[in-house]
Amino acid sequence: MNERMEQYLSVLNEEQKQAVVHEGSPLLILAGAGSGKTRVITTKIAYLISEKNVNPYSILSVTFTKKAANEMKERAVAMEENASRAQIRTFHSFGSWFLRKYAEAAGLDSNFTVYDDDDMAVLLKEAVPSLAKKELKTAVHQISLCKDYCLSPEDDLSFIGSEFELNEIYAKYQKALRATGNVDFGDLIMLPVTLMDSDPVIAAEIHSRFSVIMVDEYQDSNIAQYKMLQKLSGVEEGTGTYVCVVGDDDQSIYHFRGAEVQNILTFPEKFPGTQIIRLERNYRSTSRILDAASIVVGKNSDRLGKKLIADRGDGKSPVLAFLPDQTSETQFCADLIQKSHKDGKYSDWAVLYRMNAQSLGFEKEFLHRHIPYVVVGSLKFYEREEIKDTIAYISLVANPRDAVSFRRVVNKPVRGIGEKTQSSILQEALIQHDDGSIEYNDLINQTKKMSDGFSKKAKEGAQAFSKLFDVLRENITSGKNLSDFIQRVITDTGLDEYHRAGDKVEGTQRVANLQELVNSAVPYECSAQGLTEFLDSINLDRSLALSDEEKDDAVTLITLHNTKGLEYKKVIITGLEEGVFPRQDKQGADLEEERRLFYVGITRAQDELYITSVAKRWLYGNLQYVRPSVFLRESSDAFKVIGSVPFGFSVKKKNSFGEFGKTIPNPAGTEKTSQEKIIAAGRWGEKSEIAAAWPKGTKIYHDDYGYGIISRNYMNAGEYVIDVQFENGCVKKFIPEYQSKSLQKIKD
Repeated sequence: MNERMEQYLSVLNEEQKQAVVHEGSPLLILAGAGSGKTRVITTKIAYLISEKNVNPYSILSVTFTKKAANEMKERAVAMEENASRAQIRTFHSFGSWFLRKYAEAAGLDSNFTVYDDDDMAVLLKEAVPSLAKKELKTAVHQISLCKDYCLSPEDDLSFIGSEFELNEIYAKYQKALRATGNVDFGDLIMLPVTLMDSDPVIAAEIHSRFSVIMVDEYQDSNIAQYKMLQKLSGVEEGTGTYVCVVGDDDQSIYHFRGAEVQNILTFPEKFPGTQIIRLERNYRSTSRILDAASIVVGKNSDRLGKKLIADRGDGKSPVLAFLPDQTSETQFCADLIQKSHKDGKYSDWAVLYRMNAQSLGFEKEFLHRHIPYVVVGSLKFYEREEIKDTIAYISLVANPRDAVSFRRVVNKPVRGIGEKTQSSILQEALIQHDDGSIEYNDLINQTKKMSDGFSKKAKEGAQAFSKLFDVLRENITSGKNLSDFIQRVITDTGLDEYHRAGDKVEGTQRVANLQELVNSAVPYECSAQGLTEFLDSINLDRSLALSDEEKDDAVTLITLHNTKGLEYKKVIITGLEEGVFPRQDKQGADLEEERRLFYVGITRAQDELYITSVAKRWLYGNLQYVRPSVFLRESSDAFKVIGSVPFGFSVKKKNSFGEFGKTIPNPAGTEKTSQEKIIAAGRWGEKSEIAAAWPKGTKIYHDDYGYGIISRNYMNAGEYVIDVQFENGCVKKFIPEYQSKSLQKIKD
């Protein structure tokens, strides 16, 4: 063995080294979280070339993302330069290579292009003109699912969907697709499988070409990808191809994308003679965090089994905080982060949640406390399409001259009112005053007046649009609070159905985001004034947004699904309640996947882990009492518990507060730490001092707006707000606690 390879092997632990030097039988490397699997698979590629004289040309290694494939190749080449000749690709990249090589046999143009979802929708509309726009999305999604399962139009597709005759639609789409000579993403996996199945000559060529096949993140593979591995390796023909897959059954969390955990669970059965090597030494987290993770995932029955062993010592005990409500939850998280920032960085922290909609509370709290944050894998709450749509509708109710909001919603959902018609309405509504100023007239009434001159479709759409707003404006006071009105807007405008269709196809959480917006309106009166105050609070939150320069050191807000492969020094997993996490009605295999998701979240933490569960949460516009997650009942012994423990919830480490202070019971039955009481009292004092420092009538100078005077001061969402009337005529809102640096007091 050469000296360099000895050096690479010397840094591996015993199990890692066994996996690298293994040969002969199929190999399943069960790689636990943080166990160094990428090092193992890249070292194995270099070892095969350097020490076993395997021709790099005959090595195929596939994974799921371009980033992972590039990293794998770079690390392998750094150890053995000849690894650059190996095929280290994504599944789809390899499928594209295969189909270009055998294009004629596959009935394709060798210069084919790959159609994405939008291209598929265009082609499907041509093939099946009767499909409505909303149906197109669903049909495209279902056709893609068929290909993920390696199913043809002749197969039983009833479990995929039943909205329409899927077999017939799929068949027409396939005929149109083949006529173009192009492929879609599903073809990149399915066509090589069917080609090797039907053409033994091509199968034999592939078997002779690749003597080593390795798959990373195998737990994320779907049925079609499993079949591709089966055909490429020739396991059924006994070709002798060496097969090695790396994965973690406990981290299979993408069933909604087609991933099939059974692929890894049944690998030893499908590939006879398989040896399993478990990588259980974890280099990321401390042992107390890993103990919690093991207790959680150990409740799953459908797993191959392993126990993570920490390389970094015991560390701090994970903390489970029972809190009164979601406002307390966001404040608890902000308190933790602000306190630790004195000795660390904001970027040490990540706040994890099950649904994107949960980010709103944290975004509001962090903005008001000037805690920098980034939302990973999603837009910030108020920047999401469905939220911007709803805000535009209610803004137009509040101010029917709002041209920007009018443009956004007049044709959404589609009403046949195109750009040209919109421009005509706006032009006619424009009012020019003698002093040179301009403004728009009531755009809703203008649309109604002009509708007779539109095309039939546009006229019907314009009249429906105008009638909708008449109804909404009449019902602004018809609810017990503003959330009732916001819910009515979402329903009556069709935004819920419009975005629900997107959720079903794209796996997004837009309807949940809309519901969270409804929840956020509960504290406001159902009136025109309440609506204005609600919009003001949103605009105030937006005004507090930090610049990109301020986000270099920022807290990460992220869904649990998006954390896979990431790590943070300090992690808070929020919303551990029934109906939130796990989601409603999860049972059997679905509940086990939710439990794996919790496991993934726990194993992101390096040094500190916090779990939060609340007693009351706003759901579907109502304040509901919620039960702690079943996952907490299964694993409570792994945590130090703080807060008021719910009735019937058994814990052994109750009120181990440590740095959180001593428990102070109160007559209401809730419990607060002395630290929490001090913080609460301090906040009230701060607001009083701020109000005294920025009273009504104070003269102000601002670099952007010039001279002005405080014309109004009030509390909004727990913050002291001032309105400043500037000499240029504009009125701007500020929160002095966070924006005082931009405001200069003027004595004379």
